[in-house]
Amino acid sequence: MKELLDLFLTFAKVGVMTFGGGYAMLPILQREVVDRKHWATQEELMDYYAIGQCTPGVIAVNTATFIGQKQRGVLGGILTTLGVVFPSLIIITIIAAFVSNFADLAIVKNAFAGIRVCVCVLIFNAVLKLWKSAVKDVAAGIIFGVILILSLLTNLSPVWYVIAAAIAGIAIQSIKARRAMA
Repeated sequence: MKELLDLFLTFAKVGVMTFGGGYAMLPILQREVVDRKHWATQEELMDYYAIGQCTPGVIAVNTATFIGQKQRGVLGGILTTLGVVFPSLIIITIIAAFVSNFADLAIVKNAFAGIRVCVCVLIFNAVLKLWKSAVKDVAAGIIFGVILILSLLTNLSPVWYVIAAAIAGIAIQSIKARRAMA
C-alpha cells in the first residue's frame, strides 16, 4: 500500500511541477523516476517516451502508465496515471474559472510568454540529456542526423520517424552481427 501511495504522490508531484506538456516533463521524470526512485533506467525512460509518442494519448500520461505498470502492475499504472493527471485537472479547473477575466491583461500575457521561454529551455536540457545516453556511436549519430533532417523538411507523423529509426537500428545491428561472425 505504501508503494502505491508513493507512486501516486510522486506522479502528482511530477504533474504539478510540469508546465508545457509531456516534453517539459522529461527533466522532472528523469530526476524523480531515474535518479531518486530508481523505478526505471535512463534507457527505459527513453523507451517509454518513444512508445508514448507513438501511441494514442498524451505522452506524459502514457509514460506514467508504463512506469506504474512496471512497478505495481495494472493498479500501479492506474494510480500513476491518476497522479500525473490530478494536479492538472485541479489547476485547469481553477484557471478556467478565472482566465476569461484576466487573459487580456498585459501582465498575464507577459507571464505566459516568459513561461513558454522557460519550457523551451527545459525541453532543450532534456534533449541534451537524452542525446548523451542515446547517441553513443557513429551509427546512432547518423540515424539522429537523418531523422532530424527528415523531421525538419517533411510533415510526416512522428510514428514514421520512429519506425524508420527502428528499422535502421535493426539493419545496422544485423550488419554488425554479420561482420562479427565473418
